[in-house]
Amino acid sequence: MKPEIDGRYSRQVLFPGIGEMGQQRLLTGRVAIVGCGATGSALASLLARAGVGTLRILDRDYVEPSNLQRQTLFDEADAAESLPKAIAACRKIALFNSQIVCEAHVSDVRPENAAELLAGADLILDGTDNFETRYLINDFAVKHSVPWIYLAAVGSYAITANIVPGESACLSCLFPESPRGTIETCETSGILNSAVNLAASIAATEAIKLLAGATSKLRRTLLSHDLWTNERAEVSADKPRSDCRTCGRREFVHLAGEGRAHITLCGRNSVQIHEHERPIDLGTMSERLKPHGNVRHNDFVLKFWKEPFEMTLFPDGRAIIKGTTDTAVARSLYARYVGS
Repeated sequence: MKPEIDGRYSRQVLFPGIGEMGQQRLLTGRVAIVGCGATGSALASLLARAGVGTLRILDRDYVEPSNLQRQTLFDEADAAESLPKAIAACRKIALFNSQIVCEAHVSDVRPENAAELLAGADLILDGTDNFETRYLINDFAVKHSVPWIYLAAVGSYAITANIVPGESACLSCLFPESPRGTIETCETSGILNSAVNLAASIAATEAIKLLAGATSKLRRTLLSHDLWTNERAEVSADKPRSDCRTCGRREFVHLAGEGRAHITLCGRNSVQIHEHERPIDLGTMSERLKPHGNVRHNDFVLKFWKEPFEMTLFPDGRAIIKGTTDTAVARSLYARYVGS
């Protein structure tokens, strides 16, 4: 049975590039969004409003007040509760389009769970903030012939590329090695919310083209645009490189987890610990931690303050420890209060 086209999509159906058939395709589309920060939340909002039938939102983080300048699906109440971004995003989407399916996964996409979290998606969208995860997405997408869209925004700069395995260059074709040296981040260089929305709007439109069956209209370049300096550049990305490690030689080193650390830095003067995957009862842990510092929790996350550190603990045992970039300090703090 075809899904019914709601009247809310009437203006979109009127657009010749989509029409009724394209809208039907959107309503049956399944998209995985990896990361629901600035670009990820904008993508989720645009695609949910466009009627993409199933959105699977994967994010390891929680909402903070500093997110609200650019992360369009969240509000002050979400930040006050430290709600996981995936949960908060699906709650907001349900308020303006309750007809679509929104799956929230409070999880870090890693080699050992990528197949489970990304399985069944027609398209994968990049809402991440690091190349380690992007290369992992690229490995999975190339191996399983799933299209994905790379995008990033920092400062006033937006960049995006469509990656269609077997037809276009993959991420390893474009960037054979991960960028080295000092890399700009939102924490060090700031960000304009307009740059976020530009990157997300371009990527969401390309996603709609692909899902609606208008693949001949897909852009075949790596596009970058600096909104502040008005500089714009495009690099051809229409052909795979025959010597590419990933799509040429089909060596999926990131999917295999080679050289991937269990403890990773995640910005904001913080360290993520995800080597201890085990169920944790947040209520019980909250009572255990009360004698040692300030603590509060909800169904999704526990916050523990032990000056000068702040620990955010998730039910799967993963933690983000703010106040240090020293992995040894973070590991010691975790072992002391949660367990080794």
